[in-house]
Amino acid sequence: MVSIETAQPIDSGVASNPPSTNGATTPDMRSMGEAARSASQQLGRCSANQRYTALRVLASSLIENTDRVLAANREDLAVALSDGLDEHVADRMKLSAPLIADMAEAVVKIAEIPDPVGEVIEESTAYNGMGLKRVRVPLGVIGVIYESRPNVTIDIAALCIKAGNAVILRGGKEAIRTNSSLAALVKEAVTEAGLPRDSVQFVESTDRALVAEMLDLEEHIDLLVPRGSAELVHMVAERAKMPAVTGGIGVCHTYVDSSADLSKAVDVVFNAKAQRHTVCNALDTLLVHESVAKEVLDGLSDKFADAGVEIRADNRAWSLLGPKRKTVKVLRANEEDFGTEFLALILSVKVVRSLDEALEHIQHYGSGHSEAVIAEDPQIVERFLNEVDASAVFANASTRFNDGGEFGLGAEVAVSTNKLHARGPMGIREIMSYKWIVTGDGHVRT
Repeated sequence: MVSIETAQPIDSGVASNPPSTNGATTPDMRSMGEAARSASQQLGRCSANQRYTALRVLASSLIENTDRVLAANREDLAVALSDGLDEHVADRMKLSAPLIADMAEAVVKIAEIPDPVGEVIEESTAYNGMGLKRVRVPLGVIGVIYESRPNVTIDIAALCIKAGNAVILRGGKEAIRTNSSLAALVKEAVTEAGLPRDSVQFVESTDRALVAEMLDLEEHIDLLVPRGSAELVHMVAERAKMPAVTGGIGVCHTYVDSSADLSKAVDVVFNAKAQRHTVCNALDTLLVHESVAKEVLDGLSDKFADAGVEIRADNRAWSLLGPKRKTVKVLRANEEDFGTEFLALILSVKVVRSLDEALEHIQHYGSGHSEAVIAEDPQIVERFLNEVDASAVFANASTRFNDGGEFGLGAEVAVSTNKLHARGPMGIREIMSYKWIVTGDGHVRT
């Protein structure tokens, strides 16, 4: 555990009801964009120590204000559940004292990363003696539209502060009180450290029209990141006028080969599906070689039954489960059960005849997020890792590891399935740019 210094609790500014969305209090998104752009320019003149201090203050403040944040979260959950919120969304938005401690620890880890602003990426001397440097610089202003997960407020704000970026955060209505309380802590931390207060702004309204306004701020927002449902990602892809990260939907597969260690296979598959089923890197489809399918399914059935996992089985898997269908819930799979990101305790299963069939299935149904192979044959492993096209491919490991924190990035802005700009977990360097610095001595071009 990373040690976190204590700080005095501060007023989170959370009201007992969500911020009003009437005309008098609805935020002016263009004014927020202008303020963010101005703040981003001021951030360029702030020191690495100020950014470090802001993050240390934030980490301490999270610990000291845990009860205040949890109170806001309980109120959000009560309202959301009374409104019939889906179970997987409620799971994503629920906080606890240990989870807030984890958030604070992640902020400290981000603070301790060597300062990236001004980092020399490469340096050389041109043919004519001029000095050339490629130097890492902040991207400017990041806009984030996200649903249900309050930790996104802290993770992205912390990464943006470290990178020298301003950020505008627009969370979902189901967690408006929680996100507002967390954003208030961030604003207090940046102010205490001497950074511009508008470096981090939170849209204190649930008015959905503001999302469309945010997507029109191409002169103020340099990159837009959606975090949430496929519907949200697709809407941003269609309507954003600025560059946007429009991948991230996770349809994740694990292929168990005939050469697999079956005990290892059962443990990895169960972890990938059941450790936390409401996240994008959770397993959706199990592909299992016909020669080991019965043993693998027998080994998983009781564990899935205890965990409440429902199996959507193709015809061969259905037959092989046989009597196990009395202990674990099994339905016959249809076409829609393959290529679906369930975000629930549901797993589709297909029995395949070969690695080639598994690769063809992944190519057809995968989203390019996280794919895994369980095999002891090095040639099978090598082919899978080389031929599968995804942001992260795993050998004998759970897809649940496709995560910025697990990859040593401190946290993540998103897991991108795009191929341009960034792919996989997006940390600090993925929300930065660079510029060339050229030094001469009266050089002129002939």
